[in-house]
Amino acid sequence: MTISGKLRLGVNIDHVATVRNARGGDTPDPLRAARVAQDAGADGITAHLREDRRHISDADIEGLMDILTVPLNFEMAATEEMQQIALRHKPHAVCIVPEKREERTTEGGLEVAREENRLAHYIAPLRDAGCRVSIFIAADVRQIDAAHRIGAQVIELHSGAYCDAHHENRLDDRDRELNSLREMSTYAHSLGLEVHVGHGLTYETVKPVAAFPEVMELNIGHFLIGEAIFRGLQPAMAEMRRLMDEARAGNFA
Repeated sequence: MTISGKLRLGVNIDHVATVRNARGGDTPDPLRAARVAQDAGADGITAHLREDRRHISDADIEGLMDILTVPLNFEMAATEEMQQIALRHKPHAVCIVPEKREERTTEGGLEVAREENRLAHYIAPLRDAGCRVSIFIAADVRQIDAAHRIGAQVIELHSGAYCDAHHENRLDDRDRELNSLREMSTYAHSLGLEVHVGHGLTYETVKPVAAFPEVMELNIGHFLIGEAIFRGLQPAMAEMRRLMDEARAGNFA
């Protein structure tokens, strides 16, 4: 596998739906956000259809499949219901994530190593249907090896611990987590896996991760949607894109 210089930006629109659902009704419309993000240069759109439908709805997924000209990354738990939805729509990519009813957002990576046999059988029909299968995991050799063995084509490394340590000013922890992301990106790439990173990335934390040459895509949602309240989604994305490109070019000024 060769390393491309182009770093893709996937925009997660879940929290547009969170705001919509807080009051009910149709606004703000996640599909409109997806169109704006697409027009502003997003390389893909991410949407997580949770079992409890707390933000993205089934109708949102149907609408996204109809309107998008960039790839849809369909985040989902490894349940039979979600597998059937993915097989019906056949999005460009499916990202298998852990899911707990009581969590506010995805709190960690999927435990692949303990469920290799089940997950290998689970993702096989998705691959056969033409979906690229991604596994959302911690930056851990054991989980990367398991994701590789079950036939995932992509891994997405959870960057939440790194971002939390940065914003809480735990600098030693931040540096340790960043180094782990760097090492595991290199290791996963050596196995032939495509490497993505996501969760918690902001303007302050994105550049060190964006500089990893093995990382092909960053998936960013909550921060961009929050920034969009103050500056609009297109300008919020433009600033993130600028920082990503600067880091890729080796400019950390």
